[in-house]
Amino acid sequence: MRYPQIDPVLVHLGPLQIRWYGLMYIIGFALAYFIVRDLCRRKQYDISRADIEDLFAYCILALIIGARLGYCFFYNLSYYAQNPIKILAVWEGGMSFHGGLLGLILAGWIFSIKRAKPFLMLADLGAVAAPPGLFFGRLGNFINGELYGRVTDSRWGMIFPGAGNLPRYPSQLFEAFFEGLVLFAIMYALSFKTKLHGTLLAAFLICYGVLRFGLEYFREPDAQLGFVVMDALTMGQILCLAMIICGVCLLALQRNQSGEIPPIRPRE
Repeated sequence: MRYPQIDPVLVHLGPLQIRWYGLMYIIGFALAYFIVRDLCRRKQYDISRADIEDLFAYCILALIIGARLGYCFFYNLSYYAQNPIKILAVWEGGMSFHGGLLGLILAGWIFSIKRAKPFLMLADLGAVAAPPGLFFGRLGNFINGELYGRVTDSRWGMIFPGAGNLPRYPSQLFEAFFEGLVLFAIMYALSFKTKLHGTLLAAFLICYGVLRFGLEYFREPDAQLGFVVMDALTMGQILCLAMIICGVCLLALQRNQSGEIPPIRPRE
């Protein structure tokens, strides 16, 4: 089965290009916005529409910066340490989910202090709203022909441009399905069953970590890193283990909580 040769550029406007990957980001943020509004309405959270819009402004910027810095630090530190100006060259590719997640957490924490909103409440909103963005982001990776899978002789094998003549797993589509659709179904169902702030965040950290850890066995390790532990685990798997541990620790702390988390008040 051959890669369908999708042009990564959706529209050419003279020297300007609108790429499928950028469109996927826009769709992901739009869906996240409506999911957050629905959750706030359903759970009757004390957060206005203006607050949500401002929160998204924080998150969009933090996601881009965090994802880029995360890639530079986790996946190619030696190169970017020698070529720091290249950190700004986002058009050359290189974004990290885990770096983006850290950026979002930092943005949510800052926003919670400025607006006196419970941080864990904001984090729970993001935990439910994130998977659709992951789905469309992985579709964007597939269209770009990047982050392809390991060589396989199964019927799922696909020959990607720039990846040689051997068939590989379309791991981007596997991730789109499990990290996007399956994870969203889990998180959305859980959103009806819990009221304690932080539970959804913990569930997201654990579920994404487990799913991504398993899917990494279908994905080709980054060429500049390869396997980082015992020729068996990738950097993505190491970061996912850290996510799982954080999620389990947060759940353990939640067992001592019997009510809502009070909002964080800014210092006078």
